[in-house]
Amino acid sequence: METMEKAVLVGLYADSMEPAERSTDESMDELEALLDTAGGVAVGRVLQYRDKPEPRSFIGAGKVREVKELVNAEGCDLVVFDNELSPSQSRALEDDLGVRVVDRSSLILDIFAQRARTSEGRLQVELAQYKYLLPRLTGMWTHLVRQTAAGGSSPIGTRGPGETQLETDRRHIRRKIQKLEDELKAVRKVRATQRKLREKNSVPVIALVGYTNAGKSTLLNALTGAGIPARNRLFDTLDTTTRKIRLSATKEALLSDTVGFIRKLPHHLVEAFKATLEELTYADLLLHVIDVSNPQWREQAEVVDSLILQLGAEKTPRIEVYNKTDLLPEGEILPRGEGIVEISAATGAGMENLISEICKILDSQRREVLLRIPYDKGGVMDMLHRKSEILKTEYKDSFIEVSAIVTPEVYGALKDYIEVK
Repeated sequence: METMEKAVLVGLYADSMEPAERSTDESMDELEALLDTAGGVAVGRVLQYRDKPEPRSFIGAGKVREVKELVNAEGCDLVVFDNELSPSQSRALEDDLGVRVVDRSSLILDIFAQRARTSEGRLQVELAQYKYLLPRLTGMWTHLVRQTAAGGSSPIGTRGPGETQLETDRRHIRRKIQKLEDELKAVRKVRATQRKLREKNSVPVIALVGYTNAGKSTLLNALTGAGIPARNRLFDTLDTTTRKIRLSATKEALLSDTVGFIRKLPHHLVEAFKATLEELTYADLLLHVIDVSNPQWREQAEVVDSLILQLGAEKTPRIEVYNKTDLLPEGEILPRGEGIVEISAATGAGMENLISEICKILDSQRREVLLRIPYDKGGVMDMLHRKSEILKTEYKDSFIEVSAIVTPEVYGALKDYIEVK
């Protein structure tokens, strides 16, 4: 049986920080859940309050001594910070504490590295890790960096002309980053081709988005019968899963599950995952799944909203899906209004309302068109009768002229026959 690494969790709440960057009891709880997901166990936590971070050790010398005593008392080999540390702070803390020090970004990257299954997912994680590593190389090679004349002598074997090991490694990592970015561009081209094919086949795309562990995979299973494992842990889904969903006798769509969002998500991770998350900007509809049983659900929803904005998908139609309503305390009242649906993906409650709202929004994107259809294209007329509202039909010498109100699905399939007015 594998032994779990024991760790002390440390966070800083500083008045000078942006509110989203400050550590709180809630963000420390989340950090503990992240550590558990990564295969570690928290044996203590320290939350420090200061006016501003201390430049060298982030939390100040007194707090560092307190953390070291806790580390020694519990026999830990790891300290995890809830805030992002600079490379020099990480090095100083490791020197002072005598154990490995990682920050929240590093922990999230570690989880992603464990969970990525597809070649694309692994490419994205590797790219994010190299971008995280590049500015931190100096600390790893301090014993090899050539000193300047003013700084004293260099270690044996590092003097003389040529590159230092640090410079060689930096060049190697930059080359790796470039190679990975090129490979991800190729992935995007494949995705673009697949998208064009979907548009040609006229299938609307619905993307599930939400905070990690909000219940997106459970909802995907409930709507499509996909049988995707849905476990109560952070970042359970990393690789996009797409399944077909039948909305009515005449309407179907593709439903895509995406990686869960989280507060303080490393910005280079968002960059690296754009190849997956850019699907959001091409979706016809977003389902923002919100775990309303979580006391922090409003803050979590804001995190998702800001990331949707960052990805440029804020104009995509959206339904707020209030999930896990079966776990709400008695008498809890949720906001109501346009574009809000209450469900429990686990019990199936509210699913009919959700499908009805999806159909309503997809239908609201319908438009009136004029089509000229050759007489030998009987299948096109059959599709119009089944999937659109025909306003007027006229039989001309060489074609049938039809005025109809069509959905984006039908528009994509029949655009070759549409007359531009």
